[in-house]
Amino acid sequence: MSRFFIFIALIASFLAAAAVPQTASFDTERFRIVHTERATAGAKVLAEQVEPLRDDIARLLGRDWEGRTEIRVGLGREEFEALAAGDGRPPSWAAALAYPKLNVILFEVNSLNKGDGQVTLRHELVHVALGRLGDGWPHWFQEGVAQQITRERDFSLTQYATLATATRADRIYKFADLTNGFPSDSNDVELAYAQSAAFVKFLQEKYGPQVFGELVDGVMRGEPFETAFGKAFHTSLPLAEASFREALPGQYPLWPLITGGTTLWAIIAGGVVLAFMRRRRQVTQLRAEQKAQEDLEDAIAQAFEQRQEMLGVETPETPAWLSRAGGDDDFADDETGDKRVLH
Repeated sequence: MSRFFIFIALIASFLAAAAVPQTASFDTERFRIVHTERATAGAKVLAEQVEPLRDDIARLLGRDWEGRTEIRVGLGREEFEALAAGDGRPPSWAAALAYPKLNVILFEVNSLNKGDGQVTLRHELVHVALGRLGDGWPHWFQEGVAQQITRERDFSLTQYATLATATRADRIYKFADLTNGFPSDSNDVELAYAQSAAFVKFLQEKYGPQVFGELVDGVMRGEPFETAFGKAFHTSLPLAEASFREALPGQYPLWPLITGGTTLWAIIAGGVVLAFMRRRRQVTQLRAEQKAQEDLEDAIAQAFEQRQEMLGVETPETPAWLSRAGGDDDFADDETGDKRVLH
């Protein structure tokens, strides 16, 4: 019986080994790209993108993480799952997965060609970065940083509408309630993502990357997030949150949503017409001024001529040699008839 189980175990291990596709790898400055044969072309494209993305993250956080991050790249769902780290199977909806403790990212290369492929890649890089730089990051901070790097909400009408209506209704979450995760309801989770992105942007614009770097240093030393936040930002998290809430009505007013897009375009069009009319008036005025200047100069010239006539002073005539059209006779000598030659 024992031999039978050993035989079954050997068969299972053989099948498992056969299921893992063969891979090759190459290095960039701070990454190792491990890829299957079918994903070779996509892996090369990915390699050109990850170094600048890591620079963006380091600029925002004020710090870069140590070590060479491994990115495992497969083509198709089967290869993607076969390259997963550990025993866990990636969720069916995931096209990328981060393993911060291992400094590994799993990526299905076809997702690069999809609309949210770049966003997904940046998200996973941020999760690796924060995981390598410390522990205990609040969920709202992780997601806020990720969205700042992706810039996915900078020009989002959904983001604007969500924050504007929530501000008006006084429904903004306390960030203490978003420390360990986000709500499950779709509307609530949209608000949680929106205000996390807005708060991190608020902190970045007000304090800059140097302060973010000091925050990272504190968390890396093992300080709780709020303690490190207070030391770095020289204010408490609740006070910074209160300042953020006070600024929301001015940053996200409700009137654009009330007036609607048609009214906004009408306002913009009206502004263009007014600018054109103002410019046209300026051109007309300039031309009138030029005409008045010309008339004044003509009047002065005419008055001068009349003055000369009253005094009996003849206006000097134009010399004959200037008034005649050019020809050979113009330069004839009066007595000899020799031609004058101009050199």
